[in-house]
Amino acid sequence: MSHLRLWLLAARPRTLPAAIAPVLVGTALAGSEDTFRALPFVAALVGSVFIQIGTNLSNDYSDARRGADTEDRLGPVRVTAGGLMPPRRVLVGTYVAFGVAVAAGLYLAAVAGWQLLVVGAAWILAGVLYTGGPRPYGYEGLGELFVFTFFGLVAVAGSYFVQTEALRWEAVALGVPVGLLAAAILVVNNVRDIDTDRRAGKRTLAVKLGRRRARSLFAAMVVAAFACCPGLAPALSAWVLLPLAALPLAPPLIRTVATRTDGPALNGALAGTGRLLAVFSLLLAGGVLLS
Repeated sequence: MSHLRLWLLAARPRTLPAAIAPVLVGTALAGSEDTFRALPFVAALVGSVFIQIGTNLSNDYSDARRGADTEDRLGPVRVTAGGLMPPRRVLVGTYVAFGVAVAAGLYLAAVAGWQLLVVGAAWILAGVLYTGGPRPYGYEGLGELFVFTFFGLVAVAGSYFVQTEALRWEAVALGVPVGLLAAAILVVNNVRDIDTDRRAGKRTLAVKLGRRRARSLFAAMVVAAFACCPGLAPALSAWVLLPLAALPLAPPLIRTVATRTDGPALNGALAGTGRLLAVFSLLLAGGVLLS
């Protein structure tokens, strides 16, 4: 592989909708108030994407060191464990990705408030400690909570804040369906890897719950994300029902996760959940703007 393809593989582009979606939704809420600043929007988008990439690279490096990414895993090959990149290079890439995110955060703090530095530092620290550090919380079943909190509630509310320098409860509420679908991507990933994670001592939420209940959790998270739309309508408008148009994408994903155990099918479901998040969030952002 070329160096570019290796870095793309390490960055895990299928997970990037989780970083882009909340920025679009939070910015749309600000836009519904006739507030839009292009540079803060770009900085928020860059910061969110590079925190996601840095977290993915850190996860690749840390899992390889802990022996969690074995040859019999069903997911795409990891560049560190697969010997495609030296561990030190992956670690340097992690620093560079987080460095870009810090630079974006410094700009946002300068134009919107020092509070964003605290939020950004907590987000990056959580990304590193997901599988790194002495007691990684991703190995204790807390990964989905991290994704829901930071790529849902925090990212949507933060993207609204960088535009308006204020906060509304609706900005946090809009983060709930986005966070649920972002966390659902991780649930698919962990359902796929449940056997290899269990053998490696990686006690993800799927390992703790077992395959059957983890599958049910995935279905519940997807359904709950769509169920949020009617709850948001009274506070905004009926336009926030627009994401219900993405409902036909959900049943095939739920069925695949509920019935399949092979890697290719679940890898497809992971990518499909990312697409569902992207379509849902675009429709939600559009509905919020129309509100």
